[in-house]
Amino acid sequence: MDFKEAVRLFRLAAEQGEAKAKFNLGVMYAEGQGVPQEFKEAMEWYYLAAMQGDADAYHNLGVMYATGDETLKDNVLAEVWFTLAAAQGRKMP
Repeated sequence: MDFKEAVRLFRLAAEQGEAKAKFNLGVMYAEGQGVPQEFKEAMEWYYLAAMQGDADAYHNLGVMYATGDETLKDNVLAEVWFTLAAAQGRKMP
């Protein structure tokens, strides 16, 4: 799989407003696939997808806040995002 090409295509779709493409860009930045690993950038893409109602983005934001380093860790925000994900039917692993 060509991760750089995937990032390029996801970015094009995200610019057209596609929530799942925004979520996928978040995954690419969180995993460092096709782009340098950058958690802040991942969170920004997850947030944009979440603002469009993407339950997976809600969940991933919850995970990032629950497990983040001291600058990102926030159990209250984690619970908010997990609650929103659950309300959309997102099952917890």
